[in-house]
Amino acid sequence: MPVERRAPRAPSHPARAGWLTVAAFLTAALAVAELRQPAGDILKKPFQNLAIADLVSPSADAFGKSGEVKLRVALPGEDVEYPLEVEGDPTKIRYSWVRTGSDSLVDAARPLGGAKLVAPSAPGMYHLALLSEGQRTVVSEMTVAVLVPFAEKVGSSINGYRIGTYLAEKLGGRHDAPEGFIEVGPQDVDLAVTKHFRVGDFLTHDGQSTWPRYVALDPKLLDKLELVIEQVVRMRGDSVAPDRSVALDVHSGFRTPIHNVAVKRSARDSRHQYGDAADVTIDANFDGRFTAADSRLVALAVEAVEQDHPELRGGMGLYTSRRYSTPYVHIDARGKRARWRG
Repeated sequence: MPVERRAPRAPSHPARAGWLTVAAFLTAALAVAELRQPAGDILKKPFQNLAIADLVSPSADAFGKSGEVKLRVALPGEDVEYPLEVEGDPTKIRYSWVRTGSDSLVDAARPLGGAKLVAPSAPGMYHLALLSEGQRTVVSEMTVAVLVPFAEKVGSSINGYRIGTYLAEKLGGRHDAPEGFIEVGPQDVDLAVTKHFRVGDFLTHDGQSTWPRYVALDPKLLDKLELVIEQVVRMRGDSVAPDRSVALDVHSGFRTPIHNVAVKRSARDSRHQYGDAADVTIDANFDGRFTAADSRLVALAVEAVEQDHPELRGGMGLYTSRRYSTPYVHIDARGKRARWRG
């Protein structure tokens, strides 16, 4: 499936995100072919390059409900649910981690005993390395982001990157705080976190030029966004050619609290600050424009996704008034239903 992307935006630029075009599987024949294929074969596709594939397989929900999520998050040295199950003797397989873009093991090898692994001890982006009988295979289809714990934020900053102060720090009580932040270097901006989205799509547009940057990003949000795209395509049915692309734009992903207060009409406790919200535009009717009609179709897709996957329920806001140059839809995975118009 062809995927077109325009030149990526500079992450520090305050303007809107660069356009993404996402080619979609649309033909009924392909859908039928996938449905007829054994579920186990579908799940194992991303791991067919493993030299020890006969000893491991992904779990049933390896890549989320959408099957497209490529990111897991964990705190340093803690357990992380990883989409692998041991089919044979676990004593034959050991595992460690390599940083993305590197081939050096960062931790001592451990026995692979199931789907729960011990995350690396230092923050960063990692791929799993499987070791067996002198062979080593790096699984690049899934990235584990080891977070910088929230407690390491000193005042309003982490390593010179200004984040601001959360309501939980001021008021405590019922207010949330992120578990931690993903540390993002320039080399990580184009790293895929799902089939259609990259790390850079969710960075705060605050104009800061310092590196590394920090972002809160919840895989549940990623899963929900992919399901919404899938539902939009499904609603179009056979009226769209199979090689037609769906244009979309991430208007706003993660917002630091210090940036959120500068966004007009933003909620004081906006979910954008917690990494489980995004404002998106999708050309849902395939007419080459972003209009209020598209936003209404996206809203229908969100309702369908939440009906099928209540564990992903959350907020949805329609921003279609003339005060916005381009209509968009706020989608979040806060865990409870909320609806509004902007």
